[in-house]
Amino acid sequence: MFSPYRFLTLFCTAIILTGCNKAITTNAAKNLSITDTTVQAPENQSPKSDPVIEQRIKDFLAEMSLDRKIGQMLQIEIRSFTPDDMKKYRFGSVLNGGGSWPHEKKHAPAAEWVALSDSIWNSCIEGLDHPIPPLWGTDAVHGLNNFAGATIFPHNIGLGATRDTTLLYRIGQITAKEVLATGINWNFAPTVAVVRDDRWGRTYESYSEMPQLVASLAVNYITGLQGKFGDGSVLATAKHFIGDGGTARGDDRGNTLLPEDELLSIHGAGYIAAIKAGVQVIMASYSSWQGTRLHGNKYLLTDVLKNRLGFDGFVISDWDGIETVEGCTKSNCPNAVNAGIDMFMIPLKADWQPFFENLKKQVESGEVPMSRIDDAVSRILRVKIRMGLLDQKTPGERIKVASLPEPGAPEHRAVAREAVRKSLVLLKNNNKLLPLDRQKRVLVTGRGADSIAMQAGGWTLTWQGTGNPNSDFGNATTILGGIKSAAKNVVFDAVCDSISKDMYDVAIVVIGEKPYAEYKGDIEGGLTLEHAENYPEDIALLKKIKRTGIPVVTVLLSGRPLCVNKELNCSDAFIAAWLPGSEGAGIADCLFKTDDGRVVSDFSGTLSFSWPKTPCQATVNAGDDQYDPLFPVGYGLTYAKDTTIDSIPEFMNNSYGCNETALSAKNIDSVLVIYDGNFAENCGGWMGGPDNWGGQAGNPGAQIPTLDVTTAEDKKGNTDKALQFKFSGDAYWCIGGPERDLSGYYIADYSLTFDMCIDSKPQGAVSILMVCNYPCQDEVDLTNKLSNMDIGKWERIYIPLKQFKAADFLKINTPFQIFSTGAVSFKVADIRIEK
Repeated sequence: MFSPYRFLTLFCTAIILTGCNKAITTNAAKNLSITDTTVQAPENQSPKSDPVIEQRIKDFLAEMSLDRKIGQMLQIEIRSFTPDDMKKYRFGSVLNGGGSWPHEKKHAPAAEWVALSDSIWNSCIEGLDHPIPPLWGTDAVHGLNNFAGATIFPHNIGLGATRDTTLLYRIGQITAKEVLATGINWNFAPTVAVVRDDRWGRTYESYSEMPQLVASLAVNYITGLQGKFGDGSVLATAKHFIGDGGTARGDDRGNTLLPEDELLSIHGAGYIAAIKAGVQVIMASYSSWQGTRLHGNKYLLTDVLKNRLGFDGFVISDWDGIETVEGCTKSNCPNAVNAGIDMFMIPLKADWQPFFENLKKQVESGEVPMSRIDDAVSRILRVKIRMGLLDQKTPGERIKVASLPEPGAPEHRAVAREAVRKSLVLLKNNNKLLPLDRQKRVLVTGRGADSIAMQAGGWTLTWQGTGNPNSDFGNATTILGGIKSAAKNVVFDAVCDSISKDMYDVAIVVIGEKPYAEYKGDIEGGLTLEHAENYPEDIALLKKIKRTGIPVVTVLLSGRPLCVNKELNCSDAFIAAWLPGSEGAGIADCLFKTDDGRVVSDFSGTLSFSWPKTPCQATVNAGDDQYDPLFPVGYGLTYAKDTTIDSIPEFMNNSYGCNETALSAKNIDSVLVIYDGNFAENCGGWMGGPDNWGGQAGNPGAQIPTLDVTTAEDKKGNTDKALQFKFSGDAYWCIGGPERDLSGYYIADYSLTFDMCIDSKPQGAVSILMVCNYPCQDEVDLTNKLSNMDIGKWERIYIPLKQFKAADFLKINTPFQIFSTGAVSFKVADIRIEK
């Protein structure tokens, strides 16, 4: 949902304008009925209308002013309004985005969340004879993941590997209890995307590439979450309608090109099942279908979803999703209203306030019919009445009556640990290395061994899941901690520079992807699915250990299937652990025997996604005519049923990722000047911060509350040739211009270079980005570099373009962008791309 990058990258870019071992192949995918990828789109599945509820809706509409109706259609962020705003506008809903907590307190206890919820509730209903309390929505997509110390379940890709519908029901129930314990009554989950291209950065939010499995698991989760509407229920949301998992190249917010029958049969399966199960809210997708943005697609939102499929709940936009519609902004989009969006997630006051006024004028002028407003408000009221919201007491009073446990209760964590065990997929176990004897001398290493943030992934405490030390997770357990509890003789060695075969009986190496969310996880530009290319430190560590002769067990933490042929060849046993969440100890449950030699817990997980054989086999899906993965859907070894995996073919690194257009050497200038006291032709500066992420012109002399930009002398004493930046908090500054092909510089191993002089050390993270039409971008963290520079001393900074590998150098339109999350002061001069 929320990130400043979403806004800054958008506006910066617009300121000017082979073979495999047959032993692996199984018939598992063919034998699974759930691999059928067709679902018939039924008509009229809406629940029976309740005449009492419908009359109550009519009574409300008859007495509501236009202002109050529009207020019901708005959902705003908890940091962007005052109690007086709530009393004036009577908002239909509020939300907390990723990394948003009461009073900006990351470790706020449940009582503070509840107190804030009560305050919002009371402000909304104060002074009204017929009050309509607000909903509070949150992204509790794998447990109450915005709350420090909550139970964090495996992400959906891991739950898909369990195929356990009863488990999903229980997870829904527990999530509801923990959400309610913080005074929140609405969850933006489950994601029912059917992912068909694993390059998408949200692949881990999907249960499977198979429509029927997605539908089955989602229905049970929804039923557990919503229960029977009343004090103990939490509103569920099926998202993101429709086709977000089928975009070309797996681009986040991309374009799905399927014909309508395939769109509905593949990507509609989860929605059809969810509607039948009683889901009350559906969130629109940022993506497009055949070139038309879903937020403005009346045919799909109204004609198909509401009329043909009979959905009578309400449709909510995604975070500022209306701005994706042609001709719209975040504060003005009659097309989205008329298309069928009922509630508008417009988080910031700079946008929701003018949206309110604009929509009011559009209704008064007839551009938006009053009948459309009444339909939207009727749908919102119908949901609120069904869930009993209009007849409930404050959140705090309801919690007292329900006697809810604190988030992260031991009985909840026990279910999460069970989910971890059931989600693990054993890909390789040569020579029956597993299960391990508890007496063995065990070496544990790897970036993910002692990192709860890495095992939890994105959408955990913060939007991207980054910046979270283990201390943020309460009683959660790391993989290392679980191994130490299970085995007698365990040593953790992060670097393994002085190990030998006679020191250890086995090595457990935990590798994987860094946390990411949404477009930040897209694999594009120069990237592929090959893990060894994206994280070379992991394969280097495995090779180092393999050379010693110590048997290797590899645990892979990832949000998608990856090409790990090299890693498999370095491993005697290999486990796909996905993103297991807060209970890392669940992995050790499957690795070790009891003292008397019995198996503690056998592996039971099977792949719900096809596993790629090559670095660019991103769209291999069960049912394809030329279906030839490394491991098929349904594959998964057990201790009772295993096979030997021989050496797997390895591949040379691609010269430029998986793009359809391969890069080649081109005629390029020896130096490309971006700023030398003047901006490059047709380029200019842009800047923004928390008060306006959309930004403003950022040429020297400009300022915002968290950033001043002026000119200064460069290292040679030339006046006005350098840029002086004074950050006091979150802010960005960039140079943007027309789209330009810089691929020749990338192929020729050029670097982004600039002179830099630090005036004060960074108090937050500082990064440099290159942007290739939002959301395509990549960034390099400069925090450590700046922290180690001498104050007042100029230094030339060189960043190889290959470090911006996720950027598409065929279409760079922001060649230089700097972002800081805290106070820092420095000068920059002579920005260029050069050898």
